[in-house]
Amino acid sequence: MEQKVNLKDLTFDELEKFFLNIHQPKYRAKQVFQWLHRGVTDFDQLTNLSKELRHQLKEISYISTLSIAEKYQSKLDGTIKYLLRLNDGNLIESVIMKYKHGISICISTQVGCRMGCNFCASTIGGLVRHLTPGEMIDQVIFLQKDIQDRISNIVLMGIGEPLDNYDNVIKFLKNVNHPAGINIGYRHITLSTSGLVPGIIKLSKENMPITLSVSLHAPNDKIRNTIMPVNRSYNIDKVLEACKIYTEITKRRITFEYAMIAGVNDSAENAEELSTRIKGMLCHVNLIPINKIKEKEYSRSSDKKINTFKAILEKKGISTTVRRELGGDINASCGQLRRGHSEN
Repeated sequence: MEQKVNLKDLTFDELEKFFLNIHQPKYRAKQVFQWLHRGVTDFDQLTNLSKELRHQLKEISYISTLSIAEKYQSKLDGTIKYLLRLNDGNLIESVIMKYKHGISICISTQVGCRMGCNFCASTIGGLVRHLTPGEMIDQVIFLQKDIQDRISNIVLMGIGEPLDNYDNVIKFLKNVNHPAGINIGYRHITLSTSGLVPGIIKLSKENMPITLSVSLHAPNDKIRNTIMPVNRSYNIDKVLEACKIYTEITKRRITFEYAMIAGVNDSAENAEELSTRIKGMLCHVNLIPINKIKEKEYSRSSDKKINTFKAILEKKGISTTVRRELGGDINASCGQLRRGHSEN
């Protein structure tokens, strides 16, 4: 028996072909695409389609949904952390963050992760499977409904490595940007990668003016090898070369994420070395005070260390910020909620 297709997994163009293949006019694609991205959960809600067509769609396709397994709201800053259950029972996480400039959502792109970064809870247990484009957009659709407010910015920085799920992520980006759907501009979307060089090069040619965020987290290969196994495949020189190509093609500034880990990568010498490596690049550095994870021995750098690190980079002319710590009272860093639920 032929497997039913999740209509949210199709791009707008693919949805047009889908309807032509079942001898329906192309304009049906726009009607259905609009319904899907408003959050309908059942074909009977598609009231501008005939009963016959709705019945036909039920036979050959389905509409993915997700449910909220757990939800926590920070008393400190209003950040909302969600543990979400997919149709197959797998769990992922999303976070809603409120800023002056609007509401951001941090979404997951995989169930689990195979990158193995030592300071991250998402990778404990490895990769289970990729998320489909529809499962990614469901996080935006249903959490927007839950908070009853418009999400204006998306960050692909939850559980998973987006460039390890490249084709599905590109489909998601096209769908979430489409004017008939949620219509979030590419410039309001940030994609974070641990440094998969082929994916960075490929992404540079997609003509999508998103913000690329690269998890560097170390000034040299010796340190990066110990905390990020991916560095053995794509070392810092290769990652920075790919980043230069990306900025040359897209004319977009890259953000280097740098987790501040006490005694590992946070010395003044580390800051000097990092500034030498990236000086002159079209880039910005975002220093991240890490959240404590019980399975890991790493702890957050002191404020003094973070501020000294920042001052050294800025003195070298490198734009640097310290990421605002959000949801500290609700385990808002990626993977912690899913891990805790699995243990229980």
